[in-house]
Amino acid sequence: MDQDIGIFIKRLRKSKKMTLKEVSEKTDLSISFLSQVERSLCSITLHSLRKISEALGVSPSYFFPDSIQMDKNMIRRGAYKQSEHKSSFIYSDLSGNVSNPIFVPILVTLLPGDKRETPFSHEGQEFIYVTDGILTIILDNTEYDLLPGDSIHMNSTIPHNWFNKTDKPTNFIFISSTSIKV
Repeated sequence: MDQDIGIFIKRLRKSKKMTLKEVSEKTDLSISFLSQVERSLCSITLHSLRKISEALGVSPSYFFPDSIQMDKNMIRRGAYKQSEHKSSFIYSDLSGNVSNPIFVPILVTLLPGDKRETPFSHEGQEFIYVTDGILTIILDNTEYDLLPGDSIHMNSTIPHNWFNKTDKPTNFIFISSTSIKV
């Protein structure tokens, strides 16, 4: 099994000489929650991971270094490892080793019953294409259900969130633009 994501978060935070309090202030996540994630005592959502990665100045793919296999021409082949950690989602970075990406494509599986968090906003844009299951999106306090073949392209500065309220996994391609320099 891959190293737990909490180990990567703690290692990066310490290398940047940041305290849990500083990360908490930048992410609006509690110090207690961040500490539990770093010690592998609780799971983390993709939204929380994005907040942490932005606070630490890296792409979310930083936390999944072995999740892809690329050939010399940056062609993505179908065989790859997925993230393995205690969480309500499975994350597979599809971007490769591109320096300073302007967008980050991710294959996401939300497991059944993923709980809704408070909508949040951030810089950039997001594109989601549902391949299997039903993805529920909250966009500016309105709830939408996306079915297989449905997509949405949105400005990330509008308060939003997404979750799986069904009893089956939901799979989708998630592409986000980023202003983060990695």
